[in-house]
Amino acid sequence: MDNQDFLEKRRFIIKLGKYLHKFGTPAYRLESHLQTVCNTLGIEGYFLISPTSMTFVLQHDTEQEYNHVARVKPGDLDLGSLARTFELVEELSSGQRTLQEALERLEEIANKPNPYGHKLTLLAFGSSAGAFAMLMGTGWHDVFWSAIFGLLVYSLVFWAERSKRIAEMLEPMAAVVCAILASGIAQLDPSINLPVTILSGIIIFVPGLALTLGLAELAARDLISGTARIMDAVMQLFKLYFGAVLGMTIGKAIFGETIYVEPIPLPRWAIWSAVPLLSMSLVIIFKARLKDSPWGIFAGIVAFFSAMLGGIYLGESIGIFVGALAVGIYSNLYARWMKAPVSIALLQGIVILVPGSKTYIGLNALISGETMLNQAHLGSQIFLIFMSLIAGLIFANVIVPPRRSL
Repeated sequence: MDNQDFLEKRRFIIKLGKYLHKFGTPAYRLESHLQTVCNTLGIEGYFLISPTSMTFVLQHDTEQEYNHVARVKPGDLDLGSLARTFELVEELSSGQRTLQEALERLEEIANKPNPYGHKLTLLAFGSSAGAFAMLMGTGWHDVFWSAIFGLLVYSLVFWAERSKRIAEMLEPMAAVVCAILASGIAQLDPSINLPVTILSGIIIFVPGLALTLGLAELAARDLISGTARIMDAVMQLFKLYFGAVLGMTIGKAIFGETIYVEPIPLPRWAIWSAVPLLSMSLVIIFKARLKDSPWGIFAGIVAFFSAMLGGIYLGESIGIFVGALAVGIYSNLYARWMKAPVSIALLQGIVILVPGSKTYIGLNALISGETMLNQAHLGSQIFLIFMSLIAGLIFANVIVPPRRSL
């Protein structure tokens, strides 16, 4: 291998690693995938990935070695770009593309605009907030106002994309704005549950998935990345909770106390219909491709109803194990049949199960002593749910071993 050939290969691997990180690939999957690509290209590679840094050591022989260290920002989930990049690597491995063509295609994928546009994304934010309120089983008024807050939150996200200062304080600012408005709305509509409505409005920021991925990385012995991801998620949770408390305090000072009127609870069919609605919203928010969307939506349905059936016989917390096991097996089978990344179906299913909202509710109970919903033993329940999720995914990989590193 001459120097020019080695130069092209290392450029491709470094760009591939950075873009896959940008698309939200967990560290242990990314390191494994880059190792596979290096073996395909005939060079040796060693990688150390964390949410904020990447280290590459690439060598062909004792005389050709290259080290690259980069500072990066934590990635956001972009399942469409992840799937396209996966297909690109498959095409390169099979000889359908040259290395130069693969580099050009990689740049094209990374610079591709949001395939759904701002209007559909706005609708997805609103419907995901409303669907989450439906899952909480409160009342129709909560669902309506949560959806309105979801639309408002996306307007702040849209603003943050164009302003660095807004981006730095986006999450707590969204919580403050939602809390103040909710306090004012409660004067006109006393049947809304203030904390639940605020939580539903900002649910897109609650880091339940990040906490689960961090624990999965720790379970895979990726200690640096797992610890960093969990601490980042905890700080995100603290910022959201502080913003909500600050907003409710300001709202109380402006609008005064409110008298809560218990609403009529949602019927069972409404709670069940929230699952496909939330899954469809996540397709747009996670930027999954249309041809992959039915698999992702069905993953959410499999996860929720498997967990529900498991909860009937084993209890709610252990029932999550059944849901994670079912969606893990389903995702591995999907990856085999469709020759696609496991993450496409897995993440859209797991996000239905993650206890991010329960973590927020537990934090509220710990700090304020007040309960948002009538749920006993919440702290131990959160711990058991997280452990059940990770155990379910590990068992799923034993029953149906994944054939794809992504």
